[in-house]
Amino acid sequence: MKEFDIMLDKYAELVVKVGVNVQPGQVLVVQSPLETVDLTRLIVSKAYEAGAKYVQVEWEDEGVTRIRYEKANDDSFNYYPKWQADMMEQLAEGGGAILHIKVPNPELFNGIDSLKVSRSVKAAAIARERYSTYVRTNKFSWSLIKAPTRAWANKVFADLPEDERVQAMWEAVFLMNRVEAGDTQDPVEAWREHIKQLKVTQERMNKKRYKSLHYRAPGTDLHVEMPEGHLWLGGGDENQDGVYFVANMPTEEIYTMPLRTGVNGKVTSTLPLNLNGRLVEGMTLTFKEGKVVEYDAELGREHLTSLLDTDEGASYLGEMALVPHDSPISRLNRIFYNTGIDENASCHFALGSAYPVNIEGGTKLSKEELVLKGGNVSLTHVDFMIGSEKLEIDGELADGTIEAVFRNGNWA
Repeated sequence: MKEFDIMLDKYAELVVKVGVNVQPGQVLVVQSPLETVDLTRLIVSKAYEAGAKYVQVEWEDEGVTRIRYEKANDDSFNYYPKWQADMMEQLAEGGGAILHIKVPNPELFNGIDSLKVSRSVKAAAIARERYSTYVRTNKFSWSLIKAPTRAWANKVFADLPEDERVQAMWEAVFLMNRVEAGDTQDPVEAWREHIKQLKVTQERMNKKRYKSLHYRAPGTDLHVEMPEGHLWLGGGDENQDGVYFVANMPTEEIYTMPLRTGVNGKVTSTLPLNLNGRLVEGMTLTFKEGKVVEYDAELGREHLTSLLDTDEGASYLGEMALVPHDSPISRLNRIFYNTGIDENASCHFALGSAYPVNIEGGTKLSKEELVLKGGNVSLTHVDFMIGSEKLEIDGELADGTIEAVFRNGNWA
């Protein structure tokens, strides 16, 4: 077996055993781009070996997606099939699992009316609201993973000869997921050790019980309070049946929820944001009592506008995450135009809904109760990156003491 085939086989085993952690008798849905067929077939094979009762593959094609925006009648963009939303709800309610090979093309919607995309995203969010609640409360196991497509590789590795780009992307994906070729290298064990280290950091932050964090960097001076009972999480979590899974692969972050009304100041993004196939760069947001009151962007301001217009909660923060600048992904020194990767190279925030798991007893709260506790509720959840080697963060303890949390982009 060639070295690449060995690594691909290890990667498939990793995402089945650690990512979604398929259990005997479980139903698995795999959402996959057409281009990743070899990996997808391996994942299906590994899932059945792990005891899956049934594996369904939903193929996705960017060409088909784009045709809709070019050819469909205007009323198409306010529609999302209820039967699709019902299927996902039933999967979650029945204890199934979902593995999504998520590789958005940052240039997919070039030349397409931004409003069409925004309406379509919102229609899907409304139809899938209950399913999204299941996702955010870890009712079932789900995982987002990465695999190269030609369009994505061409964007990220444009500096390489065209015939080398996809291979370079594979090498990056294997590296950031701790997949190595040697027979002695077991990525499943490597991930268990990595998760253990993230848990140590998570527990350290939970013991501190900071009241607020103060972020400072070029273009950033932001105070962020945390609600009482907030919880830092990282690595993975357990679903309602007590099965441990890792929702994002790769992952280098620990994260919690900010106090909905406790964000004040200005923040500037440090990496491009791929917003549903549309790029937003050089973003600045000014917050007052939690809400965005001013905003701008060097590129894609209209896409940022449509995001903030999603609903009331889209103008508030739902997540704050800490990632050291010297993380393995950051050391690759490359922008991946893929939030699931770039957010693990950089400290970041998310506009929109909070994760109820980030506050004590949160998964049992209604939306209204979550807001009363200080969490945010929205149809959307969009991460944007604010970390760099110049980021400094101070933490305020319950007694008012200020201490260093981050210096020069890394843990103090």
